[in-house]
Amino acid sequence: MPLKSYFLLLSLIVSCQAISFAQAKPELKLEQIMQGEQFIGVSPDNFRWSADGTKLIFDWNPDSLPGKTPYALNPKTGTYHKLSYEEIRGTQLDNGPRNRKGNLQIQIVDGDLYLYDRLLNKRRAIIQTMEPVARAIFSRDESEIVFLQGNQVYSFRLSDGLLKQITNIQQGSKSKSPGKSQQGTFLENQQAQLFDVVEKRKSAREWYKMRHDSLEAPSHKTLYINNLESISLCPDTRFIYYRNMPEMPRNQNTLVADYLNPSGYTSNLQGREKVGAARTTYQSWIYDSMLDTAYAISTDSLIDIRRKPDFLQSYYKDTMPYSAVYDRSRPVIVLDPVFSTDGRAVVEVRSQDYKDRWICALDMISGKLRLIDHQHDEAWIGGPGIGGDPDYNGNVGWMPDERHIYYQSESSGYSNLYSSALDGSNKTLLTGGKFEVLEAYLSGDKKYFYISANFEGPGTVHFYKLPVAGGKLLKLTSMPGRNDVVISPDEKYLAIRRSYSNQPWELYLQENKEAAVPKQITYSTKAAFKAYPWRDPELVYFTADDGVKVPARLYRSKSSATKGPAVIFVHGAGYLQNVHNWWSHYYREYMFHNLLADKGYTVLDIDYRASSGYGRDWRTAIYRYMGGRDLQDQIDGAKYLVDSLNVDAQRMGIYGGSYGGFITLMAMSTSPGTFQAGAALRSVTDWAHYNEGYTAAILNTPLEDSIAFYRSSPINFAKDLQGELLMLHGVVDVNVQYQDVMRYAQRLIELGKDHWQLTGYPVEDHGFVEASSWIDEYRRILELFEGTIGKAK
Repeated sequence: MPLKSYFLLLSLIVSCQAISFAQAKPELKLEQIMQGEQFIGVSPDNFRWSADGTKLIFDWNPDSLPGKTPYALNPKTGTYHKLSYEEIRGTQLDNGPRNRKGNLQIQIVDGDLYLYDRLLNKRRAIIQTMEPVARAIFSRDESEIVFLQGNQVYSFRLSDGLLKQITNIQQGSKSKSPGKSQQGTFLENQQAQLFDVVEKRKSAREWYKMRHDSLEAPSHKTLYINNLESISLCPDTRFIYYRNMPEMPRNQNTLVADYLNPSGYTSNLQGREKVGAARTTYQSWIYDSMLDTAYAISTDSLIDIRRKPDFLQSYYKDTMPYSAVYDRSRPVIVLDPVFSTDGRAVVEVRSQDYKDRWICALDMISGKLRLIDHQHDEAWIGGPGIGGDPDYNGNVGWMPDERHIYYQSESSGYSNLYSSALDGSNKTLLTGGKFEVLEAYLSGDKKYFYISANFEGPGTVHFYKLPVAGGKLLKLTSMPGRNDVVISPDEKYLAIRRSYSNQPWELYLQENKEAAVPKQITYSTKAAFKAYPWRDPELVYFTADDGVKVPARLYRSKSSATKGPAVIFVHGAGYLQNVHNWWSHYYREYMFHNLLADKGYTVLDIDYRASSGYGRDWRTAIYRYMGGRDLQDQIDGAKYLVDSLNVDAQRMGIYGGSYGGFITLMAMSTSPGTFQAGAALRSVTDWAHYNEGYTAAILNTPLEDSIAFYRSSPINFAKDLQGELLMLHGVVDVNVQYQDVMRYAQRLIELGKDHWQLTGYPVEDHGFVEASSWIDEYRRILELFEGTIGKAK
């Protein structure tokens, strides 16, 4: 070969290699991806509009500062800038009630009360004191602002600025002077007998007190409330709703030891009560300021108020006779009323056993309830716009005619929007279908509902407009993934926070009309993150052993020529969705799954039974048995990997945090051999030691339903543990506390178990913060998988 041709060929080879190297996919490293947003970039959040609609405010950190700071976007020019401290203080947000015309808006800024004129773009200070204003509304005739300050209700008259105190509430009870001892009574009587001046002055004091009491203004008579819990303002200033706790249970709280605080001494952090502790009882009252009287709201007439849950019958089936009702009404909480503009009230009543929700009209004059809708679930009440916590209102509001209400209910099997007359008649399903309404509220002109829903399928969320009488959903957003929307005050623009499965959250601006083109505002991702071709996980379905199609995210390995290893990831929270087309809440895990796939692992991420987004039956499938149907979905997912994706059944791992850690422990014990390795992060090991609100809804209480707690708790099956187990837990976790994993570890020690490890992270709570902790945690997880299932047998 001529020398010239040789050098030409060599040059071509070198050039081709250079091109190949330039296009080679970057190797992911734990030290990078576990930096989180420092590696990805910080997405904008907390987006909201100024009251005049001229600015979209959002929190962002494109400059890698210690924290986020507010930015402002001009929707007309599309330009934005970082707000100065003076601008932050001066920005008036669209965050308060408006009058019926919409020209006046009440605003509370840093505890001070203002009235904002939307037409003149001027703000008038009403109350500026050291005591913060908590809530404020317009009165029924809109001549006054009624507000709550320091647990007292006041009114401010707009015409002349008259400030009037409506209530004089004192915490505690009106108690008499403590009784005197026999000796004290003797001495007092002796003084009166011996000295005329003592008796004379005593009589004078009693006379002055009697005159003062008789002349005391009715509006300032003292209302004594023991353990006041909540006050609600009524547009009719005559009435006040309040709720108190007659007796506070003396339950023991858990303590969490903090070993690495600035003092150098170990301190105890206050934790929480454990499930089964005595529940707080509530009483709800109406105070009539005109008659100066308070009367209790009775719930004894509510349908099924004495009904026992069905599960109790299994414990008493051999006890005769068994009654399906209690001797007295179940404990409930009457939540804060939702008032119409003319002062009528609708309330939600929730049973404290989580199984009933009553929506009722409340007569403020008599305190009587009239049923509008009753929702009962033998598992527990929940779902989007409904909520499972009995302390919080679901989505309930007044229809434009203020003779009907709207509310969300799972009566159709999915959380949908309904309307009803106040007597419970004329119930109408406004959104029908096998999809979830995530948010719903009326437009400014009250002709439409704005609705956020997964109408096109559980993996996508769009924003819609719906005629107030129901009908066809009009889709307003178009980008794939998830679109979370905040509408401008004049409803001309949609501010959209949107993401896709491999694209983190960014802000977009769009006109409020169908088929409008959104314009991207922020660009947050960093160059190092964008250099890697992140996978768009496949959304697949596999068939569970009960015939149900179960959704999952699939990350295919780089090679499927030979039977390879696989990992199943179990998301946390139980009621959470992770199989979707938007940026995952578990974004570090998403990046870790890309790393595993690059190393030859197939990864499956399952929306098992109890996950959100799929309706009532999916949500409640774990009732009385966590680690039952939800775990079986993981086992069936493993079978799907082996049967359909060329995975080696002897090279299977599982991992997850919180609820995912719990499932990992159950899998390694109650389905031995399915998984050869598992990593359980911040895991619940015994549900009898978790909190009340989450646990009691699903498993009832340990005293009432011991079977549910026993079969759902991994600590009871530790003797059957097989495979290599790695446990990782934050030492200052005040949610799933370190005691959980320590109790489980002691159980393993006493059983003589080996092949397990436990690592504690001294400065971490339930959600890790420090990058060094994330790196160490996932280095150990990767080493576990590489050292066990990563190797061919």
